[in-house]
Parts: sequence; C-alpha cells; structure tokens
Amino acid sequence: MKLIKVKIMLLTLLVLIVPIELQAKEHPILIMTKEGVEEIRKTLGQVPLFDSSVEITKQEVDIEIALGIDTPIPTDYSGGYTHERHKKNFVIAQKAGALYQILEDDKYAEYVRDMLFQYEAMYKDLPVHPKTRSYARGKLFWQCLNDSNWLLYMAQAYDSIHTFLSEEERQTLNHNLFRPFADFISIGNPQFYNRIHNHSTWGNAAVGMIGLVMDDQELIDRALYGIEDDGLEVGLKDDDGGFIKVEGQTTGFLANLDNPFSPDGYYTEGPYYQRYAMYPFLIFALAMDNVKPELGVFQHKDGVLLKAVNALLNLSDAEGNFFPLNDAQKGMSYFSASLVTAVDIAYYYGEQNPQLLSVAEKQGQVLLDQAGLSVAIGLRDGKTQPFVKQSINLSDGVDGDEGGVAVLRYGDEDLAVVFKYAAQGLSHGHYDKLSFSLYDRGDEVIQDYGLVRFVNIGQKGGGNYLKENQSWAKQTIAHNTITQNQKSHFKAKYELGSQHHSELDFFDVSRDNAQVVSAREINAYPGTELHRTMAIIKPEHFAKPLVLDIVKVTSKTKNQYDLPFYFMGQILETNFDYEAPLSLLPMGDSDGYQHLYLEGKGKPSSDSTQFNWLVEGKFYTLTAATKATDELLFARVGATDPEFNLRRDAALMFRRKDVSDTLFVSVIEPHGFYSPVSELSVNPNSNISSVKVVQDSNAYTAVTIANVENQSSIFIVANADASVSQRHELTIGGKQYSWQGPYYLGEESMIGLR
Repeated sequence: MKLIKVKIMLLTLLVLIVPIELQAKEHPILIMTKEGVEEIRKTLGQVPLFDSSVEITKQEVDIEIALGIDTPIPTDYSGGYTHERHKKNFVIAQKAGALYQILEDDKYAEYVRDMLFQYEAMYKDLPVHPKTRSYARGKLFWQCLNDSNWLLYMAQAYDSIHTFLSEEERQTLNHNLFRPFADFISIGNPQFYNRIHNHSTWGNAAVGMIGLVMDDQELIDRALYGIEDDGLEVGLKDDDGGFIKVEGQTTGFLANLDNPFSPDGYYTEGPYYQRYAMYPFLIFALAMDNVKPELGVFQHKDGVLLKAVNALLNLSDAEGNFFPLNDAQKGMSYFSASLVTAVDIAYYYGEQNPQLLSVAEKQGQVLLDQAGLSVAIGLRDGKTQPFVKQSINLSDGVDGDEGGVAVLRYGDEDLAVVFKYAAQGLSHGHYDKLSFSLYDRGDEVIQDYGLVRFVNIGQKGGGNYLKENQSWAKQTIAHNTITQNQKSHFKAKYELGSQHHSELDFFDVSRDNAQVVSAREINAYPGTELHRTMAIIKPEHFAKPLVLDIVKVTSKTKNQYDLPFYFMGQILETNFDYEAPLSLLPMGDSDGYQHLYLEGKGKPSSDSTQFNWLVEGKFYTLTAATKATDELLFARVGATDPEFNLRRDAALMFRRKDVSDTLFVSVIEPHGFYSPVSELSVNPNSNISSVKVVQDSNAYTAVTIANVENQSSIFIVANADASVSQRHELTIGGKQYSWQGPYYLGEESMIGLR
C-alpha cells in the first residue's frame, strides 16, 4: 500500500514539474515571453501609448500583407529596390510576429511563415551578392552586416510563430535557411564576424539569437565567444570594414561588450555608431537574460549596457540629435527605432528611472513587449520626470584610461561645448584630437562636419561612404583643432592613430559660473604638444555666458599652425580688412586642404580680432587675441569635388607661421537675436572690447576679457599642475592672485593689466 502511495506521489510530482519545465521553454522566449504576452493581453485597451503603438503597427503590417510578399533576387546597393525590399521584409516580419502574439490573429503568423518559406526556397541556391565593394559580401545584401540585420530580426519573427509551425516546418527552416545563414555570416566570413567592431556585434547577436530559438548551443557559444580558429592574421586593417582584431583581444559578443565600451558607457566609435550598435547589444542581452539568465549578460562589465543608454542620451543636443563625432550623419537622434528599444529596455531592466519616461514620451511610441508596456504604464500613471542633461565627462577605452569626450553645458541657456580628446574610434574614427563643436539650444554654432555619405541614397555611391570621407571628413583640417604644416594628425594613418589617445588634465564643473575641461595631445605630431583648455564662463559683467578657448602649442621646431572655426550661418561684420580673390583655388593638394577654397585673406587690425555672424536668428561674435603677423583666412568646403559630394560649409581660419611655441586664445560670445517677423534686431553687436593674454608660461596662462564699459574678468589656468588640491600664487601686473585647484576666474579692474 505504501509503495502504491509513493508511486502516486512521484507521478503527481512529475505531472506538476514537467509542465513547468516545458513552460519555461515555450516560445516566445527571446524578447517577448509567454508570461509577458499574457500580461500584455490583459492590459489591452487600458494603456494609451501601448494601445496606439499596437494600432500604428497593425496598420503598417496590414498594408504589407495586402500588398503581398516579395523576396526579389538581390542586385542593389543600399537605397536600391531589392536592398530596401529585403530590409522592409525583416522589419515587417518582426512586427507581424509581435502582433500575432498580442492579438492572437493567425493571419500574422501565416504571413511570417509564408515569408520565411519564400526565403528558404530562395536561399538554398543563392550566390553571394553581385556587388563587390564590401570586404565581406552578403547574400541577400551587398554586405554581411545587412544580412546580420536580417537574421537578428527574423530570429524574433521566427520565435514569435514557433509554436504555430509544425515540427516538420521548423526542421525545414532550421536546416535549409537558418543554420546555413548563421554559418555563412560567421565561419563563412570570419573577417567580418571575428572582430571588435559594430559590424561584428550585429553578426554575433544575430547568430546568438537564432541559436537561442533553435536551442543550438554551438551557435550560442559561437555568438558569445567568436570563432576560435578563424585563420585570420592578427593585426590592424583599415578598409571599408575597419580593423580585424588586435593582438590580445578575444572575439565574440562578450569581447565586443568589453572592448569598445568604457566603464562610463561611452562607445569608442562615437554616438552615431553607438546608436546603431545598441540595438543588437540590448536585444541579444535581453534574449540571453530571458533564456540563460545565469550568464548575466546585462550585468557584464558592471552593467555597462544600461550605463551606455544614459551616456548616449547625454551625447545629444537640445533637440535630441546626436553630436556628430567621428563618422556620423547629422540629424540622427533618439527618435530612431534603436533608441526606442534602448530607452524602453533601460527603463524596464534598469532602475525604472522616471527621467527616461520623458524621452519615451517625446518618442511617442513603445516596443510591443513587456519593456514597452512598462514604459507606457509609467507614462499613464504620471511617473514622468524631465531628463536633465548636465555637464558630463565620458571616458574612452576598455578601462576608461584612453581619453574621452566632455560635454560642457551651462544652465538654462542650453549652451553646449562638445570637446573630443578621445581614442581613435576604430575604423570610423577621425584624426581630430582636441577638437570641439558648439551648440546653442539645439542649433549648431560651430560645427563638426560629420561623415561624407548619403545613407541609403542610391544616387550617391549606392548610399555608401564616398571617397571624400577619407580625403576630407577624416582629415584634421575638417575639424576645429590645430593642423600643423598642413598635415593631419598621425599622418592620417589608422595604424598610428590607433596607438594613441589624448590625456585629460582636468574636468571641473563644480562652480556655478564656470564649466571647464582641459586636455593635451603629445603624439599627433612628434615633437609637438597640443594643450587645449575650454570653458563656459559667466562673468558678472556679461548678460550671457561666454565660451573661452585656450590652445597652447609647444614644439621643438618652427611650424605653420592653422586653427579653423567652422561657423554656421551668415557673416555680418569683421574688424579687419581682407581681400577676396577673383578666382577660387584650393588651399593645398592633400590632407583635406585640396577640398578648401580660399575665399578671403586678411591681417589683424588690432590685437583683438573680431568676427560677427548670425545663426538661426541669434547673434554671435568671436573675439581672438591675435598678432600682427597672423593671417586670417576665409575658407569654404567644396574644392576638388566634381561630383558635389561635399556641403559648401564655411570657416574662419587663424594661421600662424614660422613659430615653435605659440598660444591661440579666443572667446565666442552669444548676444542678441533677430526676428524676421517683427524685423527687429536686438543687441546685434558684441559686448567685448578686448581679449588679451596677460601671462603665458609653462606654469600658467592668464587671459583677460574686457567689455565695452571697461569692466574686465580674468581667467588663469594652471598648465603644469592641475590637481584640485594644489594651491597657486601668481603675480600679474603688480597684483597677486591666490587660489586652489586647476584654474582661477575672477572680476578685475583694468588697473595694472593694460
């Protein structure tokens, strides 16, 4: 009798345990989960933003279903019909799969199933793409990168309809489509897959996602750790795909999580590519958290992925556009689909930071999953707080010791200085150490050019990078920093640039009236040290904050130094005379100078040179401390550009010849506005009368800024010891200054400083 009772108890336990185990593996398992879908279904009609997101997605997918499925033979670069059709297919398939789970309407599952089997029939005999430009050609697309996009999205679609398919259908797709696809982009293209690069991140995540759906441990391991024996030569390679790998680095998803991110969450390629890479990073991390939480991918490197979302949002202007560091298309913003994913996942799987809700509210859409639902519920329940962007210093490098990017922001003025003193940034990096750009309430005032590429516009090189990206955008003269002897930093050689980074002197935002960053570069030109200090300061005698720029150059040889300011808007007035040539000629024949026309040339008429211009209805004046021997050059982009691939942007360039050690000092002053409606011009003229260097040595540089009422401020930076604890004493013009820390800012009488 006891034996029978024991058997009954064991049988009961099996009945209880087996369904739980099966349920844990019941699809969907990647982004949506069975439990999450049930929660979503229960809340339909109760969460406005989630409901509207479902409805918008439904309308989009229903239109595509009505049009029918097209899987054309690939022929195009990005921007062409076949490229865009296959791209739209994987996006719509992923959305259709989500709708099937939420609405339980079989038409969406049937649509995904039919599309997958069209691809299955096509892929078996599909050759590599006919376009040969890429270092790693795909099959559906001209490069393996886009093939990886397809697989990452299609893995989600497949997961969503997995239980809808028969076992025979699943096996057919696994053997004829998904496993061959994963093998092709990985072991078939190790030069693409086994690297530290955003391309490889997409490949790793795609292989891992389909591996999770298929429960294929070999693919999962390949995704996480890369291909052990790939036959690739260890070293650097600078081509369309960037570098392969660096000695000592491992490969795979975890290595791509370790190496490009700093501990602060800054991605070394810059925010444009960080935005692009965040989708595969977060989606695969989420899938791993759902299927294999014991591996702790979200917790990897002290939770760097969630830190990265915060870093990325802080690398945007007042309108949400990402700062165009390195290769970057202007206008890319946190309204992109990848940032909707990033914000929703960071909110749900992070600490439910209510500031993220204000970003999601502006985005106006959420993911159709548990993360999106949680954000929509938070918005519905009034938990939103404004996302406050403050001054921030983000380190670069694996351990955070390879330079960085600082953003100085001043109060409600939304004046933002973006200062780049970072590492090379992999193959998408530019040769522009200690460069900067300036924004005012989201408007570019002093700009960074960004990339030379018309993304997905087929008429321009198939939507790919154009040759001018190398000959112009990456060159030093294309940026607001020092160029020596008309040659780019590191000779514009990737191998050299990748070995070095700038060093931070200090970053100090502790005072209400000043935000300051200072860094130096000693490797861009052997024998020359560049030291730049940038500050947003608010002297008492000025209505608006000022941007102070101090560039100290120390060299063992005499050189020519060029410092351009790529201003936006319209020139209004200068306090110096210049001559405009009758015909425009390039300013050089290499290193970017071949793309600059010389439009005007002059000399300073005083020791404080002024340049006044108008941008988006706001007035600005640049006042610089100049020497009589300086050359003042007006330049414009567009020379040696027969296909009109470059924007015709303008610059004012300060040129100093035949000197070894020198100092460039300037102040950019926002003042006044113009209304085209009222035709009223308010405070259009500068309030600065002079900018003067009153002390410059190896130890200190001191600058005075005087206004038109003869009231003056002084800024002193410690060049030799920038520690916060160091006390300094300095006598200038008979007056003694004492302070602690890396800089001094104070108000002055003009006595003794003239």
